[in-house]
Amino acid sequence: MKRNAVEHLIQWKKSVDRKPLILKGARQVGKTWLMKFLGETEYENYYYFNFDENPNLASIFDKNKNSKRIIELLGLLSNNIIRPETDLIIFDEIQESSSALNSLKYFYEQSPDYHIICAGSLLGTLLATPQSYPVGKVNILNIYPLTFDEFLLNVDPGLYAYFSQIVQGDEITEIFHEKLLEAYDYYLIIGGMPEVVYSWIKNRDISLLDKTQREIIEIYKNDFAKHNGKVNSGRILLVFDSLVSQLAKENKKFIYGLLKQGARAREFEEAIEWLILSGLVHKVYMSRNPLYPLKAYDDPNAFKLYLFDTGLLKQLARIDNESIILKTDFAFKGALAENFVLQQIIDKFNVEPRYYNDARVMETDFLIQHSGGVCPIEVKSESNVKSKSLTKYNEKFKPKLSIRFSKLGLKKDGDILNIPLYLAPRVKDFI
Repeated sequence: MKRNAVEHLIQWKKSVDRKPLILKGARQVGKTWLMKFLGETEYENYYYFNFDENPNLASIFDKNKNSKRIIELLGLLSNNIIRPETDLIIFDEIQESSSALNSLKYFYEQSPDYHIICAGSLLGTLLATPQSYPVGKVNILNIYPLTFDEFLLNVDPGLYAYFSQIVQGDEITEIFHEKLLEAYDYYLIIGGMPEVVYSWIKNRDISLLDKTQREIIEIYKNDFAKHNGKVNSGRILLVFDSLVSQLAKENKKFIYGLLKQGARAREFEEAIEWLILSGLVHKVYMSRNPLYPLKAYDDPNAFKLYLFDTGLLKQLARIDNESIILKTDFAFKGALAENFVLQQIIDKFNVEPRYYNDARVMETDFLIQHSGGVCPIEVKSESNVKSKSLTKYNEKFKPKLSIRFSKLGLKKDGDILNIPLYLAPRVKDFI
C-alpha cells in the first residue's frame, strides 16, 4: 500500500546528516513493510535480520563493539558482502537484543556510510531505559496507522485526486462532499491498521474486518501479559479497557475511579506510561491557560487518553456499523470524531495538541500551537454545530484563528473556520 512515511524514509536516505534510523510505533502499523519496501525500491540490495526469528543473532552484538566486524559477520550470515551507500541493513524486532540497539551508536561513530534502519515491538518502552538508548546517535521516525488521506489514496484513488486538490476558498462540489463524508464514515469503521485496510481493499467484507480488528486487539492484550518490565500487566489491561468509558464522559478528563473503586493515580501512572510508550494511546494534557507556548501551561494532573486507531476504538466500544452509517444521534459518535481528529493531526505540528476546560463553562476539544499563537479546535460529529463554548472562548481569548471540524463544507463562519472532518489530515493547508 502507499504510505506517506515512504517520503520521510527517502529523505532520510538522502540526508547528509543521516544516522541509523529507528521506526517507533505500535505493533502492526506497518514498520516491517516500510523497511522492506525502502530496501526494494531505493537500494541495490537489502539485508534483513530479525532478532525474534533468530535469537542467536544477539550473540554477534554481545561479543563485538566494532561496527566493521559486526557488518563482516552479518555479511557471512547473508553469504554476501554488505556494501556502504548502496545496501540497506534492516534490524527487525531489535528489542530482543539491547546490545544490538546499543550498537547503533557504534555504527554512527565508526561506520556512518552504512545505511541502517530498525524497528521492534514495544520499542518505545525499551527506549525509555537509559542504558538501551543510543542518545544523540540515531534518527527516530514515528509510524502511525494510515491517516484518512492514506486510506483514501489506497481505497479510492479517483476520489483522493479530488480530495488532494481542494484549496482554501474552494466551494466543495456537493456530490464530492457527500462521497468524502461517506468515506469518512467508512474510515470510522475500518480505521487505519494496514492489515484491516488491505482486507477491505481485497475482500470488501465487513465481517472479516471485525475478525481482524478483534485479533489485533487480542495481540495487544497478550503483549500486556508477557511484556518484560516491572509494570503490573493487570493495571495496563484495566487502563486499556477503560478507554471507551473514559471517552464517553461529558468531561473527558481521565478519571482513575473508573478503573476500579478507590483507584489512585500512583497505582496506574506506570501503566498509562507503558501504553503511551508502546504507541497504543495518545495522552493530551489540559492547559491551565491557552497561551503560547502551550507546554508552559500543562496541568500534569489533568489529561485525556485517546486510542491510536479509531477503527479499533469502534471495535472496543462494540459499535455496530449501521449506527455509524445511518444514525446521527448516538452519543459516542462524538468521541469517535474526536479520536479521529486527533489521529489525523497528532504529528502535524511541532507541539502535540492540548485541550482547555474552564469548569465546563468554556471548553475546547483541542488546542494547537501554530505560527507563534494558540488555535482552539472544536469537533462536531455532524452538521449541527450549535455550541456556546467556542464562542465564549473567542470572546475571552481572541485567538487569530478558531477551527471547527464538522460535516459542513469548507467555509468561514464569522471568526470560526469550518473544516470538513475528512480534511483533518490536511489541516495545515487551511490555516
